[in-house]
Order: sequence, then C-alpha cells, then structure tokens
Amino acid sequence: MTKKRKHQEDFQKVKLKVGKKKPKLENATDTTFKTKAIQIPEQLKEDGVLPTQNRKLNIKDLLSQMHHYSPGVKHNALLGLKDLLSQYPFVIDAHLSNILSEVAAVFTDKDSGVRGAAVHLLQFLASKIRAEQIAPFFPLVSAHLSSAMTHISEGIQEDSLKVLDVLLEAYPALLTDRSSILLKNFVELISHQQLSKRLKSREKLSWMLSVNPNRRVTSQQWRLNVLIRLKKFLQAVVDGSSEIEDEGLQEQKDSPHSVRNPVCISWKVHANNQQHIQLFENGGLRPKINSSFRLRSLASVMDSAEKGLSSAENLKGFIEIIIPLLIECWIEASPAQSAPILGNLLESESQQLMQQVLSIIHLLWKLTKRHDETCKMELWLRMNYLVDFKHHFMRHFPYSLQETVKHKKKDSCKGNKYCMTSPNSVDHLLLNLTLCDIMVSLASTSTLQTDSGWLDMIRKFVTDTLQDGSKLNSKQVNRLLGVTWRLMQIQQNKVATEPLIKAVYTLYQQRNLLFPVRTLLLKFFSRVYQKEDLRTQRIRSRSKVLSRWLAGLPQQLALLGLRNPELSNQLIDIIHSAASRSNKELLQSLQATAARIYDPLDGALVLLPAEAQRRLVQLVYFLPRLPAALLACLSRCCIMGRMSSELAATLIGILHMRSSFAGWKCQVQDNSVNDVDYFSFLFSTLIGFSREELTSLQGIRGKPHISQTQLSPVRLYLTDLDQFLHHWAVTEMICHSLSTIPSQSQCFDILQTGICKYLVGLVVIPDSTAGSVLCAINKLLDQACILSENLHKFLASCCYSLLYFLLTLDKEDAEHVQKRDMLWGSCISALALLPRLLRLMLQSLQVSRICREELPVVAQLLRLLMQHGQLRSHMITNEFLVQQIIKDIMTLKSGEVQEQWLTDLHYCFNIYLASHPQGPGPINTVY
Repeated sequence: MTKKRKHQEDFQKVKLKVGKKKPKLENATDTTFKTKAIQIPEQLKEDGVLPTQNRKLNIKDLLSQMHHYSPGVKHNALLGLKDLLSQYPFVIDAHLSNILSEVAAVFTDKDSGVRGAAVHLLQFLASKIRAEQIAPFFPLVSAHLSSAMTHISEGIQEDSLKVLDVLLEAYPALLTDRSSILLKNFVELISHQQLSKRLKSREKLSWMLSVNPNRRVTSQQWRLNVLIRLKKFLQAVVDGSSEIEDEGLQEQKDSPHSVRNPVCISWKVHANNQQHIQLFENGGLRPKINSSFRLRSLASVMDSAEKGLSSAENLKGFIEIIIPLLIECWIEASPAQSAPILGNLLESESQQLMQQVLSIIHLLWKLTKRHDETCKMELWLRMNYLVDFKHHFMRHFPYSLQETVKHKKKDSCKGNKYCMTSPNSVDHLLLNLTLCDIMVSLASTSTLQTDSGWLDMIRKFVTDTLQDGSKLNSKQVNRLLGVTWRLMQIQQNKVATEPLIKAVYTLYQQRNLLFPVRTLLLKFFSRVYQKEDLRTQRIRSRSKVLSRWLAGLPQQLALLGLRNPELSNQLIDIIHSAASRSNKELLQSLQATAARIYDPLDGALVLLPAEAQRRLVQLVYFLPRLPAALLACLSRCCIMGRMSSELAATLIGILHMRSSFAGWKCQVQDNSVNDVDYFSFLFSTLIGFSREELTSLQGIRGKPHISQTQLSPVRLYLTDLDQFLHHWAVTEMICHSLSTIPSQSQCFDILQTGICKYLVGLVVIPDSTAGSVLCAINKLLDQACILSENLHKFLASCCYSLLYFLLTLDKEDAEHVQKRDMLWGSCISALALLPRLLRLMLQSLQVSRICREELPVVAQLLRLLMQHGQLRSHMITNEFLVQQIIKDIMTLKSGEVQEQWLTDLHYCFNIYLASHPQGPGPINTVY
C-alpha cells in the first residue's frame, strides 16, 4: 500500500479548474514571431550591361543552361546563343573562353539534336573568330574533338567528322599542330589493333580494318567519309609546309615565299652612296648560304610525339600503319571485288574510295620530300611498297567506268577506251593520273630497265590523254604535267622527251582553254625551256617543238591584248626570259610582231597595266633592229600619256643605249638603230604632237583653249595639266639624251632644221611644245651654235606669247598656275642665253598696235625683265628700246590720270636703267 502511494506522488495529475487557463509547461516552445518587409530594387532591375535575346536571357543565363540535364533545354540554349551572338557580335570577344568551353563540351552529348546545334553554332563562330583569337583556347577544343572521334557511340563519331570539317575549313594551321593525336584518331575510326601471331615475339601490334554493323551507313561508306577528312587534313599539313616543292607545276598560292618583291633602285641616289643595294641568289627570294652547318629549328627541341608529321620517324611510322589499311580498302573496292551490277551505288562509293586512297598516298609522298634524307625516303618507299602497288594498283590500269563497273562488257566502249565520264561525277582521269604520279615517283634513272614495263604503260596513257582533244580542267592538267615532267626526268634523251613535249603542245594548241589550264601549260613549257637551255650549253640539240612554241608567243601576246592581263603578264615574262638568252627563233618572231605590240592605239604596251608596260619597255632593248616605223610607234606611245612619264623616260634611255651615241667602247650591233631615225624619234617626242594634230590645232580660235596677243603671231594652245606635266617630264629626258651626243653643234643644227621645217609658220602652237623647244635650245646652245634669223623670230614670238599667257593667268585657275615656274624658267633662260632674242622680243612690242587693256601687261613684263638679275646687263644694252616703249605707253596714256602700274614702271626704269652711268638721263615724268 505504501509503495503505490509513493508512485502516485511522483506522477500526480494536475486538476484543472473550470474557467482557468492552462499553465505553461516548463519545456514549451515559443512559436510567436515578428516579420518585416525587405526591399531589393537592384535585383528587380533588368541587367543593363549584358544584352539579352528574344527570350530575355543573357549570355550567362544561356551558358548556365548548357549544364541542364534536359536535351531540349540545352538545344534551346545553343539556338539562343546563336541568336544572341548574331545580334550582338561584341559579346563573343568578352565571353570567348566560356563560349568555346561550353560548346566544345557538348561535342560528346548523347542527344544528336544537341550535337547538331553545337556544330551549327561552331560554324557560325568560326566565321566571327580569327585564328589568333581562338589559338589560346584551341587545345581545349581539339581535346573535345579527339574525345568525340574516339567515343564509343557511333553517332558521336559521325558528328565529330562534321566538327572536324568546320575546324579544317576555318583553322587548318591550328588543327595540324596537333597532328600526332588526330592521325591516331583517324586510324582508330576505321580499324582496330590486333596482335599478330607472326609478330608476337617482337610484341608489335598490327592494324586491320574494322566492321561495325551498328552504324547507319555501310562500312565502305564510313571508311570513305573518314578518308575524305584524312585527305583534307593531310592537304592542310602539306599546304602549311612551305618547304615542299612539288615535281609538278602546282598552282601558285598567295604565300610570302612565292611573291617576289623587286628592289626599287634609284641610280642617282645609289651613285651618291645614299642607297645600299643588297643582292641575293635565287632571284632575291632568300639568301643562299653555302655551309655544311645547319641551325637547329625550334621544332627540334620538342618531343617527337609533338612534332607530328614534321618528324621523319613519325612520318615513317604513320605510313607503315596507314598504307596497309589503304591497300585493304583498295582491294575491297577494286574491279575484281566489285559487284557486276551497272549503276549500283556501291560502285560509285568504290570509285570515290579508290580516289581517296590514291590522294592520301600522294599527299604522304609529298610530305616525304621535305626531309633532308629525300633519297633515303624514296628508296625506303620503293623497297617496301613498289611490289604491292604494282600488284594491286597497276593490275587494272587504266581505270574507267566500264572496266570498274562491269568488267566483262568491254565491247560497249571500244570507241572510247578510257571513258572518263560518270553519272556520279567521279573523275576517273584524275584517279588514273594520281596513280601515275605515285608510281613514277618510285622510279628513277637507275631503275629504268627494271621498271620499263609499267613505265611504258604510263607513258602511253599520258601521251594518249594529251592528244585525244578532250577538255581538261586545271586539276587534271596539273597532275598530267607533273607526271610528264617526272617521265622526262627519268629518261632525258631526246627520243623519249620529244614525243611528250609534242603531246603537251597538242593540248596547248586547243582553242578556248581555261585560264588556269593555259597558265599551267605556259609554266610547264617555260620550265622545260630553262632546263633545256642550261643543258644545251654543252650539247646544242634544241627541241623543235619547243622552238615552235617560243616563236608563237609574241603573236599570242599581240592578239591577247587586254582580254586577259594575267595571261599577258605570263607571256611577257617568258618572252623576256627567252629574249635575255638571245633565243634566235623568239627574237625573229618578236621583231616581226613588234609593230603590233607597240601600236600606240591598241597595242599591248598601251593597254596593259603599268608593271606589264615596264616589262614590255625592257623588251625593246633585245630587239635585233629598230626601224623607223617602230620608232614612230614608240614616240607616239611616249607622248600620248597612256604610260607614265617615268616609263617613257626609261624607254628613251633604252633607245639611247641602243644608238651609236651611247659611248660604247665595244662595237654595237650594225644597223640596229639608224642615226637619222633616232634623231627623228627624239624630235617627234620633243614636239609632243604629230603633224596631223598640229594641223588640226590651227583651226581652233578663242578662249578657253587659246591664249593670243596682238604683239605676237604665235597663239598658244593651252594643254591639260596632266598632258603638260607628262610632256615636260619626257622633254627633260629628251634634252638629257641630246646633251650626251658628242657633236653638240651638229645636234643643234639638226634640231634647228626640224623646228624651222615643222614649227615655224604655224599660227597655233601648244604651250608644252613651245616650252619644250625653249628648254632644248637652252640645253644644247653653246658658242659654236649659230641660229638662223627665222629661228630667232620664232623663238622671240614664243617667248612673248608664253610670258603674256603667264602674266594674264588668273590666280584662281589652279590647273594652269602649276605651269608657271617651268614656262617662266625656260623663257628667262632663253632670253639670258640669246641677247638677240631679247632684242627681237623688245622690238616686237609696238604698243601702238595693241589695245589699251594690254598696256598694263606690257608694263608689268618690262618691270619684271628689268628686275631680273640674269637679264640686267641685256636690258641695259637695250635701254634705248625700253625707253622708247615707255614713251609710247605714256603717249597713249597722255591726258589721263596716271595709274599705279605706270608709276611702278617709271620707278623701275629710273632705279635699274636710268641710274646707270652709261645710259641717258632719267625720263621726265609728267604727273
């Protein structure tokens, strides 16, 4: 009883009374709370820094959605990124690192739609981002690409090829820097490693083609897709290597090593030791250093794995892996293995696969030629692969659609043995030529007897292709000429080379050839000619076909004209090269065609650009003869302004060097330039206008083309400023040539006779002609020269007409104001050298015959002549004439208010002439 009571005391029940609150427990939780409003206005505002797209998402929002688990969200994020970056391109530069890392990360996404959107976005970015911008981030992009290429999923592998296409198109140089990794990825896409039983002791792995039945395409189609990209990749490697020199005639690319920059030399500056000229061998492209030592390149300090195909060991290793796989692909696609069903799609894939196999081998052969051990590489390639190539490649050579698709039906194509057309656009001719190029690279002069069988097959195929008259494109012709050149190097006797050159010339004679094709043919013949020219220094046995080709070049140049300036430039370069080597056939043809080439109206000289004009002017030096008709054409070319004055001066200098007055110590070529014809050229060029043009000018009257005065019988025709400056520059060179002739008096007499015969008596004379005549007189005049009275009067009239024109020139006439210094200097120099000329001009100033408006001009002329230092003594001698002219002016102005110009005239006379002790007293001025 006692224990129960104690237990109840420990847990006593609290009795609650009605109307009373329940007491709080000791361990009760207080659930009351208070709230306050929080205002965040900055977070509610729109971000004004980062632009947004249509869905109001900025770049950060879109990039964050790239990590979402849903493929749809990631797909929309990629589309939004493209939309945003297309509207705001500046966002790319600010967030380039994040954009590239996020886009590259979805290369291996499981969803094909996401990968496709990533490829489209990458293609868009490639057009906006330069190579130097993406270079710091390219290792990350390349790593994701490599991960996609080696992914276990077939769909990711297929889409990785699309990514590769974008990067190869936009950034080939950056991609080829990581060739060691990507080449291995290419191999793993079409093959797998297998331990060979025969090589177990050496523990060497071999590769064999793999077949995956889970792919959406056939195994052959998949290999074709991979090999197409491998070919593009190797082509990028070859293009990035400037050291590779192809045996063929590859089309020139715009690279800094293929452009020749000529050195502009000013001989006047060089003669004064103000310009240093550095000469190089090899046309100035690179200095050639004959040394047995070689500087180590930066690539040599890298690991061999990092060098990629730039290392000979790596290149050999890749060739050992890929060539057997390519041969297996060839065997599967060869005619013996193909199904005999015409038009089967598999057959088209087979043809394309064979083409890619040969193209890859051809590019690998190119890469082997950039190493110093080229000969060793060729021997290694021949020893390892010639037998397999002959057995597999040459077995069904040449390949055609009929032989490939349906090997049994040969009778249906007897008329065209090597039919090269295909409904699926497979270039069978290029396939055969690529095979020929690969095979001939394995042959040499020492192996000619051993390889004569298949070499004869290739030689016959090349000859037939060149002569069948079919239209070939530039790729086909390029490969065809490369094989032809190699065959000519293997067997260099004339019996073997002449049929090949003749076959190429047959193709060259086709009409309407494409410009790239014509260019390749010209380069081929030029190369053959240069090599033959070097060889024939010892053995004079020139090719007749080559001589015929050279002889036809000048005529082609004359016919071509401006229709194709690039082709004309190539023709000019070849003609110049052969002319400098004194090729007899070409010089004879050039001589016969020179009148058409240098025609002043429609000849190549006046139609082509400046650089081509310069080369054509240089060709004048090599012409055997320069007859009068050709010199007349050259004179018109100089003065018509259709080539620059500097080039015209060069032409005049070349003709002077060809003349008998050049001062050669050795005997010049007889009858190359007749002296009479040479003087006719100089005089015609000095005048600047033909006889017909001068005759037509006589009928022009009045302003603005004519400047005339009542005191001179000569009226001036005002030429355009460009024509005047061109004529003046040519005049200076003519005067220089005339001044170098030994007998100056005889030269002056010839010039005087020409002026009196063709210019004296004309009423209208161009201002440039009048100034040029005075300039030549000043240059040639000496004490032994005697001027005729007619020449004196003509020059005096020209001087006054020119001075009157300059004094009445409106200052606002900017075109003619620039003539002032040149014309004024010529007139003053002539008046200073010929005192009688000044006296005749003063005697012609009969002011009684002129109108009052011309009096201030005469007064200004007298004042300037008196003030001029060179004429001071001559004016003092003619003081009486000057005084008489002033008195006549005063007589005409008597009874009028004396104007300022008359006061200035009296002042100058009293200062410069009247104050002279030998002269009369000052004039009594009546004010």
